[in-house]
Amino acid sequence: MGFIAVVTDSVFPSLEPEHRVLDPLGIELRAGQCRSEEEVIALAGDANAILNCYARMTTRVIGELKHCKVIARYGIGVDNVDLAAATRAGIVVTNVPDYCVDEVSDHALALFLALARRVVAADRAVKGGAWDVVAHKGIQRLRGRTLGLLGFGKIARALAAKAQALGMNVLATDPFVDVETMARLRVRAADLDTLLAESDAVSVHVPLSPETRGIVGARALARMKPTAFLINTSRGGLVDEQALAAALTAGRLAGAALDVAEEEPPPADHPLRTAPNLILTPHLAFYSREAVVELQTKVAEEAARAFRGEPPRSPVNREVLAR
Repeated sequence: MGFIAVVTDSVFPSLEPEHRVLDPLGIELRAGQCRSEEEVIALAGDANAILNCYARMTTRVIGELKHCKVIARYGIGVDNVDLAAATRAGIVVTNVPDYCVDEVSDHALALFLALARRVVAADRAVKGGAWDVVAHKGIQRLRGRTLGLLGFGKIARALAAKAQALGMNVLATDPFVDVETMARLRVRAADLDTLLAESDAVSVHVPLSPETRGIVGARALARMKPTAFLINTSRGGLVDEQALAAALTAGRLAGAALDVAEEEPPPADHPLRTAPNLILTPHLAFYSREAVVELQTKVAEEAARAFRGEPPRSPVNREVLAR
């Protein structure tokens, strides 16, 4: 039996980039749109490499992957993969940590500017028949304002530079980045409470984990200025959506913009859908034609490395390699 690579699910126009990488090696590429454990197991039970987008790679699924060498995730986050189970099974999990840095930082900035300049609210008002500058009198100059970054990885650093170009001050909190690194990038290190209290906008850029789930909850929102904005382009589970909807409805927060949600799409009766001063986009911050091709290519290349017996480019559970 030859080497089999399986795409569990995807949101891409085609799998041409994967075929371009894998076909010359004689690797069979099998694709599906799995939505359940049973579907993943049926499609990928005999696979040597898994190319995974959103399908849940659970303990049960991983236990059925008897020939798998690598689970290559289409993206940066790996919160839909049971890393402990993969590690026990000797399967290396990879991600693509260096794609869409410009796209996501651009999108976060665009969401912030849309809130700060009331672009969406003004558009809706004009289309509804109004033409009233005074209705938007709360707009403030951006120069001199403070952006707080929750997390300071590649995307947050790109956003910091773009905000600084607008004349903004930048704070950041990240337990894995030292103060000197931040200082070199003209960013002031702060603890979470200080960042929340001093920022005019807070942008979330941390991975979703048991430790970070709900990190922006009722307490954190209460620490923020009532004139501040919240932007999340990372993972929906980082924000307590009920608490955010309540804060917006009560006027305890000036606005929020979310590209991600705990459940995507949010249910029709979800309070986020009717919360005031909230912008929602459909998890598209990562997207550009160039970024998608880069993502697909780099994920397929991880399967190719496994086929050739080469070490992966971006392993997440590195301890597997030590075996």
